[in-house]
Amino acid sequence: MAIITKTHSLFSEALGRSDAFLSFQEQLGAVAKVDRPVVIIGERGSGKELAAVRLHYHSTRWQAPLVTVNCAALSESLLESELFGHEPGAFTGAIRLRTGRFESAHQGTLFLDEIGTMPLTMQEKILRVVEYQVVERLGGSRPMEVDVRIVAATNANLKSMAESGRFKDDLLDRLAFEVLHVPPLREREGDVLLLAEHFAARMAVELGLSTAPRFSKKVLEILEGYPWPGNVRELKSVVERAVFRAKGSEVIRDVVVDPFARTGRKVVEASMEPSAVSRQENGSTERGAGLLESMNLPDALADLERRYLEHALRQARFNQRKAAKILGLRYHQFRGLYRKHSQVQAELNNTDM
Repeated sequence: MAIITKTHSLFSEALGRSDAFLSFQEQLGAVAKVDRPVVIIGERGSGKELAAVRLHYHSTRWQAPLVTVNCAALSESLLESELFGHEPGAFTGAIRLRTGRFESAHQGTLFLDEIGTMPLTMQEKILRVVEYQVVERLGGSRPMEVDVRIVAATNANLKSMAESGRFKDDLLDRLAFEVLHVPPLREREGDVLLLAEHFAARMAVELGLSTAPRFSKKVLEILEGYPWPGNVRELKSVVERAVFRAKGSEVIRDVVVDPFARTGRKVVEASMEPSAVSRQENGSTERGAGLLESMNLPDALADLERRYLEHALRQARFNQRKAAKILGLRYHQFRGLYRKHSQVQAELNNTDM
């Protein structure tokens, strides 16, 4: 079941040295000392739960429990029972008394992960707890006081949800004493290689290797140039897979970003010959040229942009900063164009099959 009560180690620290990372950690440290609810916003895999852990252990509540609930993993009825507990006979199957997560987190922190998925009726009940610091078990009639700091996390736009009626304005106002935005990995310049080396060293120990393998220059370029939509979690999987597949080699010469792709297919082979890249580019150009005849002007321009992106990325070996220079764009302009044509990576993968 995806409801976890954890005693986290004080050594569960995030790693990074980029300005974006250090600035975020500074914000965390400052907010931790203020005993108020906090909302953490971040993309999948960016470290929202780790941020909640740091908030707890840098707060005055650090010696009390930190309780985690994944709101997306349970139906409304189960979520209510888990949060508030129930008395025997409260519903079919409720044989014994169950303590709710609010009670378990008394004097500590309750981390509500994926709060954007919580039904409106549950939001109303959470609002009551935030306002009055009391809970009632299902089937019970005695209000119980609880002293809990709520930290909520989501990758959804809660403000937009509130405007459309999918999230309660009052609850958002109560929870958002401070809103922290976890920086995505693509904005943490220099942290990718630091994290990659860290994950490689840990995987080497797990595999019983005497030393951690090094990354070849081409692999380093791939790691730095890839946009990492899955953030740190995705990077960890990719690096661990690369260390495993290196089979004890001192140097990692290729990485597999998509393990579901056909066996042997890589995002980029470090040993790929320039002629092979040229053949792939020519094939892509030939496939795209015939499409212009059947397109209207906006579609044709969009197709041309995609093909320019594809060509530049291949020429730069998927290093986005180099690709931006090839196209004569500033990096943030290139990133905007890349996001606009998010299917570029999928198209590139298909051409590599």
